[in-house]
Amino acid sequence: MSCPASADLVGWGNAWLLGHCGLDEVVDALERTHGAQVVTAGATAAETPLRQVLGDLRGRGLAAFRLALPAPGDPLGLAGPADFNASAIEAGEAVLVELRDDATGLVPTADARGSSYTGLRWTRHRLTRATGATPTLAEAEQHLALTLRDAADALLDLDVATWNPGAAATLAGIRRGGSDRLTLAPGYPPRALRVAAQAARLAAISAVGLADDGGAVSTWEADARRSALRDLERAVRRARVAAYNSVTEHGAE
Repeated sequence: MSCPASADLVGWGNAWLLGHCGLDEVVDALERTHGAQVVTAGATAAETPLRQVLGDLRGRGLAAFRLALPAPGDPLGLAGPADFNASAIEAGEAVLVELRDDATGLVPTADARGSSYTGLRWTRHRLTRATGATPTLAEAEQHLALTLRDAADALLDLDVATWNPGAAATLAGIRRGGSDRLTLAPGYPPRALRVAAQAARLAAISAVGLADDGGAVSTWEADARRSALRDLERAVRRARVAAYNSVTEHGAE
């Protein structure tokens, strides 16, 4: 399954900083999935290729990339200021870049300048720090172990098979532990891969539940499913943040 562009930039960016790949590999990895990459300081500011911006940041003491996956009412991974937080929440994602003396935030939006052009425009924000409140990898793994089973059970209890047999089969496979193989950028610890794979399973369950509301034959069932899906969505975001930020943790395994 595809990951948010910010997750890809954080993963490959940290791999680059740790010496597991080169700058060209970072940009190539993003462009393969998300198209051309440019950075700007605002809607009317000039655009600069992402490759050039990352090189310039390296000269300013680039130390780490951190992922934020916020939602309204849940500023997961954000550290302010308010304008950056608002942009990141609207996009649902952002990258916090730790530098030697300050920090920079990058928020992606679709760059649809023409019918044949696909890419991302990263808007740059000045930050005072690049560390927001996020769970540790160990915390995320423990939480997912419970959420994965509970969420799948909750959706299956709503008799998914009667309204979407394909969804029921998908959920059954998820409960057995099956998922598409997920590969992180080089240099990530095995535990990060496990947590990221669990997040992929949760995202799959959430997508199944959101794709069709036809099985909720009562208000109670509809509310129960929405509650289960909200828990899934929240767990997915926390798991991804923990996994992709894990190389900046001390003691990640």
